[in-house]
Amino acid sequence: MTAKKLIGKVHLWLGLSSGLLVFVVAITGCVLAFEQEIKTVLRPYQFIEPVANGVPMSPSQLRAIAEEVVPGKPAKAVIYGDGEHSAIVPFYGVAPDYYYQVYMNPYTGKVLHVHDEETDFFHFILHGHYYLWLPETIGQPVVAYGTLVFAIMLITGLVLWWPKNLKKANREKSFRIKWKAKWRRVNYDLHNVPGFYALSIGLVLALTGMIFGIQWFADSVYWVSSGGKTAPVYQLPLSDTTAVRRFAAPEDRVWQQLSRSKPHTAGLYISFPEKASESIFAYVNYKPGTYYKMDYYSFDQHTLKPLITEGPYSGTYAKAGFGDKLRRMNYDIHTGAILSLPGKLLAFCGSLICASLPITGTIIWWGRRKKKSPAVKQYASQRVREKV
Repeated sequence: MTAKKLIGKVHLWLGLSSGLLVFVVAITGCVLAFEQEIKTVLRPYQFIEPVANGVPMSPSQLRAIAEEVVPGKPAKAVIYGDGEHSAIVPFYGVAPDYYYQVYMNPYTGKVLHVHDEETDFFHFILHGHYYLWLPETIGQPVVAYGTLVFAIMLITGLVLWWPKNLKKANREKSFRIKWKAKWRRVNYDLHNVPGFYALSIGLVLALTGMIFGIQWFADSVYWVSSGGKTAPVYQLPLSDTTAVRRFAAPEDRVWQQLSRSKPHTAGLYISFPEKASESIFAYVNYKPGTYYKMDYYSFDQHTLKPLITEGPYSGTYAKAGFGDKLRRMNYDIHTGAILSLPGKLLAFCGSLICASLPITGTIIWWGRRKKKSPAVKQYASQRVREKV
């Protein structure tokens, strides 16, 4: 068996074993690529009328109002947008699972909407994309290593696609779909030609997806991109429980401090610690709609002393090293948001083509199987006659 035939066998059986997984993950990825744009239409309460020289209400004030409409559950944080977006107060917990978001006018405190994220369409799609709607402990590794298999298939597919030479005839076969041919040939071209053009996008989607789910791969990428550094385990620093509490609403002090230095267009997140040992976690998002360009802060809730942490999700973006910045960018690269709308279009089209590959590939395999079966039957009958 030649090397190319062996690669063909590997490509075939990996494709048949992972085809359904690839289809589900890719087609849900298509939907998630434009999640924010769709939500701007479905959730008009995300927007408010701009207030000239308006001063938003403090986190503690918004928290008190939000906890009245979601009784019996503690608010986790306040998320401030720019002057045209409403503030969001999230509530979430486990056993039982719940996740609510209270949209509010930050200037008046008016509750605009209470949304149950657990029953939201995009929450359902996200669980399919991450876990195949299985329990997280089962679905997450299945999706992660299925994505690794898909990355291998993309590489083996490139080897199988690669023309022996680049004469004009081969270029037309390899780079164009022959629409006037029989349907089997059209299907074959639909597997190979779009697959080639989407190869680089598919690899980027697969590799960035693997960083979320395969720890050894994520650690390896960080080690290479950071110049040999080991990725520290992320954990929030603890507050000093022996210190005397100096402020009645420390989250308001953090909000005031960060609001003075941030641009008007930047978003701001302030957490509400529930235990005496928890710190106040905050970030300034300089590019709302993405998640990479942020400054992260932690404060002792009793003294407001800044707490120093290590890793990609700590400190300011400007002072982060290349490896830390690349890790921060991973999600936005994965969704295409790093390049704004053009990037999301690329991610959508790449995901759509990736979703089609298991279908066209299965049809190719089935067609060849059906084509070979008469010859196999004829050979078998001939052998029987020879024995008789």
